[in-house]
Parts: sequence; structure tokens; C-alpha cells
Amino acid sequence: MLDINDRKIYAILKIVSDAQEPIDSYVISARLQELDIDMSPRTVRYHLKALDERGLTEVKWREGRIITKKGRDELDNAGVSDKIGLVSSHIEELSYAVDFDLVKRSGRVVINVSLIHKSEFKKAIKIMREVFEKKITMGSKVLIANSGERIGGELVPAGKIGFGTLCAINLNAIYLKHGIPVESRFGGVVQIKDNKPLRFTELVSYAGSTLDPHEIFMRSKMTSVREAAKGEGKILAGLREIPANSKKFAEEIMEECDQAGIGRAIYVGNNGSLVLGMPVGVGRVGVVIPGGLNAVAACEEWGVETESKALSALVDYDRLIDFAQL
Repeated sequence: MLDINDRKIYAILKIVSDAQEPIDSYVISARLQELDIDMSPRTVRYHLKALDERGLTEVKWREGRIITKKGRDELDNAGVSDKIGLVSSHIEELSYAVDFDLVKRSGRVVINVSLIHKSEFKKAIKIMREVFEKKITMGSKVLIANSGERIGGELVPAGKIGFGTLCAINLNAIYLKHGIPVESRFGGVVQIKDNKPLRFTELVSYAGSTLDPHEIFMRSKMTSVREAAKGEGKILAGLREIPANSKKFAEEIMEECDQAGIGRAIYVGNNGSLVLGMPVGVGRVGVVIPGGLNAVAACEEWGVETESKALSALVDYDRLIDFAQL
């Protein structure tokens, strides 16, 4: 029986909905691949037939499909289902999907996606520049997509520009591929004082949340990122734990990640010691990673409206450019 809350079925219907013209099974299959969903065109056709029978899609122009009003209503109602599941599980899933090679500097990485009005994009870039220069966001690489283009499976709507920023999850993935196990504990807000991280002021456990904590803190206006870039303020950050005996190797990898524009930690603790006021496990070291959405949060603080989704898409590293080029 067809279940619209199934991630694969939901993804097919969303792709049909986002298409600006009738779309066939071959194109849908290719776009599912971008979402790390492996499904042949034949299997896609099987599911499309079921969607047709429920009145959620209909055939137009040979094998092309369009979504119906009933399909859009169903998609809206099921939209939350795509987010159900603990963030910790989603982090683990994406960490294994990342195939970025640090030596070759090629492969796929995870990005957050923000939509910014085209008329305000230059202002947004000006606001974000200091945040990137002070390295209080994740890495230096970004992705720009114009209206009508896609980031992952998402279509950038008319009048908007898609702005992709790197997720801290990429560091998790790179550590895992180098044999360093990582536990993502909290997403939070860190107070910056005299240009140094002082303490966590807000925390949400990844293991107990169905929404990304940084999205929550952004919407609640709990940051002051631009002020932090000047030395005093609050930024988005996450707390990871790694084995204490891997600390030196982890810091070496982090240096390479920084050179590749992937990003680095803003604080690394010592064996079993408190990390910005937070305890860590015995034989463990705490690592504080800046949030990839910090630059976008700075825009929000200064009145630039954005729509952001963390952990949004897997894209090829080759598509990214240095923010300094903008």
C-alpha cells in the first residue's frame, strides 16, 4: 500500500511538485540520486502509477507527470513527516553518505540551504563578509544557485537566490573516514567574549530533537553573530565528543579541513575536562564546531529575510566557491 509518509514516496511527489513542466521517470530517478535515494526509472514508474491511482499525480505529454491539487494538499499535510526522526539519526545517515576525499579534495559534502530575496542579496553578502573573515561560520566554501536552478532536490523559486553553506556534519564524516568515532551531543548558542568562546548559553540535545537546534535558535532570534564578529556576541555552535587518544590526529585532520575550506573547531578541550561549561565523558575530548548557518543568522539579525533548512542537500565539492570571490 502506498504510504505518502515513506521518505522515497514523499521525495517522488516533491520532485513532481517542484518541476516546472511534466517530468518523466528518468529525470525523477536522476534527481532521487541527488538525494542519495537509489531508485531505477522502472521502480519510479511503478510508484508513479500508484500515485496516479490515488489522484495525486496525472499523466501529461506521454510519460510526463504533473501533480494534482489533491497531490499538493497531501504533500503539504505530509511535509512534516519528512522531518520526523531524531536529528542524531539524520546526522549519522548523512555522515556516512558524505564521500569527500580530503587528499583529492573531491566528492560530495553536506550543505545547509538558505533562500534570499534577489533584491537583498548584495546586502546579505556585505553582512556575511565579516562573519566569514572571522571564521565563526563553518568553512569558507559556499554554493550559489539562481532561480530555476536546483540545490540537491530543491528548486530555487523565482525572485530568490539559493545560498548553500557547509554543515559541521562534514567534519564528522571526515573524522569517521579516518577512523575517529564522533558523537554529536548538542546544538547550542555560544557566548563570545574578547573574540574567544566563553560558554554555552543554550543547548538542545541532538538525540532528543526532531528539528535541527540551530534552526530553532535562528527563528527564536537568540543570536548576535555580527556583534560576535566584532568580539562580543552569541553564535550557533555544536558540541562533539571524540576519544581523547585521537585528539592530536583529529587536530591534524582539522587543519587540512580548514585549508580545504571545509572548516574547523573554535575550541578543543582536554581529556575529560569541561568544554565551555559542559561536561564530557571519561576518556573523551569535547570539540566545539561553529554552526554553518551563522552567516545567515547575521543577515536575519539585520532584517534580511531568509528561509533556511539545515542538513539540506548533498552536493559535489567542485560546485562550491570561496566566499571571498563574491
